[in-house]
Amino acid sequence: MTVFSDILLKYNPSLIANRIKMVTSEEVEFVLQKEVRRPDDFLVLISPVAAPFIEQMAKISQNLTRKRFGKTIQLYIPLYLSNYCDNHCVYCGFNHNNKFERIVLNDEQILREVEVINSYGFEHILLVTGESAKANASYLKHVIKLIHNRFSHISIEVQPLLEDEYRDLINVGLNSVYLYQETYFRNLYSDFHPKGMKADFDFRLDSYDRLGRAGIHKMGLGVLLGLADWRIDSFYLALHLRYLQRKYWKTKFSISFPRLRPNAGSFITPNPVSEKELFQLMCAYRLFDADVEISLSTRENANFRDHAMSLGVTSMSAGSRTDPGGYANDGDELKQFEPNDDRSPSEILKLIRRKGYEAVWKDWDVFMQA
Repeated sequence: MTVFSDILLKYNPSLIANRIKMVTSEEVEFVLQKEVRRPDDFLVLISPVAAPFIEQMAKISQNLTRKRFGKTIQLYIPLYLSNYCDNHCVYCGFNHNNKFERIVLNDEQILREVEVINSYGFEHILLVTGESAKANASYLKHVIKLIHNRFSHISIEVQPLLEDEYRDLINVGLNSVYLYQETYFRNLYSDFHPKGMKADFDFRLDSYDRLGRAGIHKMGLGVLLGLADWRIDSFYLALHLRYLQRKYWKTKFSISFPRLRPNAGSFITPNPVSEKELFQLMCAYRLFDADVEISLSTRENANFRDHAMSLGVTSMSAGSRTDPGGYANDGDELKQFEPNDDRSPSEILKLIRRKGYEAVWKDWDVFMQA
């Protein structure tokens, strides 16, 4: 049986880079006229030659998004449960700062956080942890059971788990899992993740199949923009999306765009991605797949998010705190990254309405199936 690692081996990065360099304006114009676009068309849309066509791409992206999703923005909020992490990712502040206390939220602390989050109106919560044995599958199961009656949709962004562990969490109320491969460049992956549970490239890559077999409702994919060549990494992700859609056709899919932001470490981004390039990439994914959900977090600044909101984005976080216990207590716990859009949920809600959109506080598909 074919697995994605087999497909990945067929696409040499050097050949992909050469293909991108060979793209012509005529090709871009041709791809923009197509109704069904293949992975090679996606390469055309993210090429430097396509940059002057961003305005046209944005218009098509807006039309496709409104046709499929209407004028709605789904809102979610992350709850950081722990800042422990056993990995040694060279780019992450979780393992580059010993000044702050490491904590795992207990039941009382979690419920205080939930009280604040519920007061904002959120019904979709994203549980986030560092990758550590202190926040393992048993802990996550306990947390989901603790809060499941307070939210209509529960997602996690945690370490890769075993298939049975995913299935166990789904059985107690887990709806979605967001997991980022970080980079599909196998040789670079080991440089960025030298040790810890995250060092196993194949175990992480195979997690998506474990999720699919476990029957997850929604799966979120992404690469950490800035680690490697963003065009090649994003092409690999587009291939991965197609593979998963064909194999697990009952599952919904989401694409996120985590872009390296300032954190508690001193890592210098090796391949910076500009806002213009990020916007081009978002539009390219929408043109590649009209059904995939596109999510944008508070890593990006307010001005960028305001403009992206009506041009392809379907899901946004709001009022995010990236330190455990940060909603109930405005302390100095270690953050994974500094949010770049610190507007409150009520401010984001007003903006959405001002733009003529409707805020969706829950995942309606899950709600209707309940």
